[in-house]
Amino acid sequence: MKKINITYWIVTVIFAAFMIFTSIPDIMSSTDAVNFMKGQLGYPQYIIPFIGIAKLSGAIVILIPGFPRIKEWAYAGLVFDLVGAMYSVKMAAPGMGWTFMFLPLSFAAASYILLRKKTDATRTSA
Repeated sequence: MKKINITYWIVTVIFAAFMIFTSIPDIMSSTDAVNFMKGQLGYPQYIIPFIGIAKLSGAIVILIPGFPRIKEWAYAGLVFDLVGAMYSVKMAAPGMGWTFMFLPLSFAAASYILLRKKTDATRTSA
């Protein structure tokens, strides 16, 4: 149980840090974020801070212990964001390295799987 718990927190912190660090330029509507989202992908500028706040909120939720139902929704939202980003880059800018997105997706999957193992182990030991 302890090994699962430690691994869960390491993987989850790495995944959450990735999501937090990528949300900050979106929230601030930095020039790079606007140029990429609006210029290369064709999204309207008003959606950029919304996506950033959603990513930041989801990352915070997965770091807070408890709240299993909200945590499920946060994982779903973050995975939808990553899959949507991967698809958008592949379709709008095929020359870019969209395969990089498999790395954060694998951390999301590992974090979620470890959360389920941790939760199941807690239930059976109680």
